[in-house]
Amino acid sequence: MKRIRYSLTILLSFIFINLFAQDVLVTNVNIVTMDGEEVLENHAVFVKDGKIDKIIPLTTQTPRMSHENMVDGQGAYIFPGLAEFHAHLPVANDGSTQLQEESLWLYLANGVLRIRSMLGHPSHVELRKRVNAGETPGPRVFISGPSFNGNSVSNPEQAAQMVRDQKEAGYDHLKIHPGVELDEMWAISKTAKEVGIPFGGHVPLAVGIRNALASGFKSVEHMDGYMEGLLPDDLVIDPTTSGPFNLNLVGQVQMEKLVDLIEQTKEQGTYIAPTLTLFDRYFGYIPADEFRQAPEMKYLPGPLIQQWVNTKKQMERAGMLEKEIVAPYLQFRNQLFMALHEAGIPMIMASDSPQVFNVPGFSIHHEIALMSKAGMSNYEILKTGSVEPARYMGKEQEWGMIQEGMAADFVMVKENPLKNLETMQKPLGVVIRGEWISGEKLQAELDRIEKNHERK
Repeated sequence: MKRIRYSLTILLSFIFINLFAQDVLVTNVNIVTMDGEEVLENHAVFVKDGKIDKIIPLTTQTPRMSHENMVDGQGAYIFPGLAEFHAHLPVANDGSTQLQEESLWLYLANGVLRIRSMLGHPSHVELRKRVNAGETPGPRVFISGPSFNGNSVSNPEQAAQMVRDQKEAGYDHLKIHPGVELDEMWAISKTAKEVGIPFGGHVPLAVGIRNALASGFKSVEHMDGYMEGLLPDDLVIDPTTSGPFNLNLVGQVQMEKLVDLIEQTKEQGTYIAPTLTLFDRYFGYIPADEFRQAPEMKYLPGPLIQQWVNTKKQMERAGMLEKEIVAPYLQFRNQLFMALHEAGIPMIMASDSPQVFNVPGFSIHHEIALMSKAGMSNYEILKTGSVEPARYMGKEQEWGMIQEGMAADFVMVKENPLKNLETMQKPLGVVIRGEWISGEKLQAELDRIEKNHERK
């Protein structure tokens, strides 16, 4: 016991001597490491050069620790943070980066430490560079290139060149949208594999879920294509009557077909970005005027909120969002979500923000609530925002857990998120790339953003 005490004293003395610049000592915390469900109670974490250098158990024999760069958690919990892996970063067309930078703060203020932007623009490449260099505060940023769709893709050869161009431009991912033909999809797939860039997105109707999976979709957004793959083989889909995402056809789904689809999805190693909250808010039966009043709407420009209201009300007036129409579809999506999850298909946390009534950062907590309501456990929900995104990007040795040697990215909250998901809605602070940002600083940024968009 004396030897243990002596070693611990030497270790802490080493920390005190070397704790300078951006080095931070976070003490008196309980650690949700995400390497299993065990919680390390009463620990300290020493952050050095952006990495987790030491994880130190505290005991009654531990010397008192204090330093100007010390953060006393006072019994709080830390976990690796959340993800928004279907984001849409604003475009800086006019040279103004205000909305981009505000979005990044909205994510941080909600404990979102990694985003995958899914509708790219050249200004995003420069934004990612500034964030990675520490010039602009923000989560880890991964960006797709401009969309592959019926307007941007004209033939297989042009599609293949578009893949090469986006790889050369430095994008992390390719985004597929409706309108791509099957031969074009095979050209995209072949070239993407040659140059080494993942792709995924919507499943074009001409491609279908089975061909999308066979082509190598790394992620299927919105669980797109699965319902269509469960419809009768002889059914011809008429987009003029089938409704948004073909929701009017849900009564014709043949669930017995799901077994083969699940098997193919697992074989391909494809991930699912469910975006449950997008369908709950955009295509759900809750009225637009109710979402308009949500507190987080004050952090976005008024004209954008009005645009969302107009979009949803147009569908409401057309009778497309009546509860008796939409409720069975939402129930099916929950059933599909849980069937895919329970079969072992990896899920990545995603809400599609900013999209209709999905405010960056805040919408992730709506997504979490819906995942929980559908039946996913708290631990599995946290995995979708930490472990799985790291695996998706091939970075599981670098971030996604709280372990020595990994990136110092974590969120501090009052209670254990494995028992209380709502505690994640109000971070006491975050550490991103080794930098501590207090809850007070996060709130100050929220207040500043609110003032920027104050309704006159």
